[in-house]
Amino acid sequence: MFLQITMLLLVAAMFITLIRMIIGPTIWERLLAFNLFSAKILLLLSVHGVYKQKLILLDIAFTYGIIGFLTITLLSRLILSGGREK
Repeated sequence: MFLQITMLLLVAAMFITLIRMIIGPTIWERLLAFNLFSAKILLLLSVHGVYKQKLILLDIAFTYGIIGFLTITLLSRLILSGGREK
């Protein structure tokens, strides 16, 4: 019951973060919301893996965390360098 409530609250928080990602006034706030959304997906995958007792979901969550970190890092560097227009 506790894990189900946790997953429900995570989905609600993801929805709020998605709204923030869409209406963020600056690119940096959208990038921060994307990072937060990625972290919440990671948490949701982990909690769901524990709930269903499937260890493969924890491996997927770990891989997703690494990919999410690399994506945020590369997008930040792309924005700081001015994009492709050099």
